[in-house]
Amino acid sequence: VLDFGWPDMHTPALEKICSICKAMDTWLNSATHNVVVLHNKGNRGRLGVVVAAYMHYSNISASADQALDRFAMKRFYEDKVVPVGQPSQKRYIHYFSGLLSGSIKMNNKPLFLHHVIMHGIPNFESKGGCRPFLKIYQAMQPVYTSGI
Repeated sequence: VLDFGWPDMHTPALEKICSICKAMDTWLNSATHNVVVLHNKGNRGRLGVVVAAYMHYSNISASADQALDRFAMKRFYEDKVVPVGQPSQKRYIHYFSGLLSGSIKMNNKPLFLHHVIMHGIPNFESKGGCRPFLKIYQAMQPVYTSGI
């Protein structure tokens, strides 16, 4: 049993997606009778991220058996799993695909957020305007929460 959990409604870091796919692939290729069972607490779109990422990952070395496995995974994904719904989840699947194809490289350098700019003011309240709230995460841990 492996626990790769991350907070609900968030997308896992690319490193975590890589680790999950590698662990699944290693297990499935270690014995023909091995299977992977995915369990999810919360938003099923998170499960969709893992399934979609593994479908991309398994395309690296194509064979007849893998083609059949991909078909079975695709059918399971379409019939049983809620589609990846959060924009960040969809974006990370594209990032992961680019990582696999070599069109995207991972950058391990630190990233610094200096400011956030909002162009225009959304009208979320009955009197007009909005009160933005910002929460910043580092390594899946909240490091800053703005006032309301």
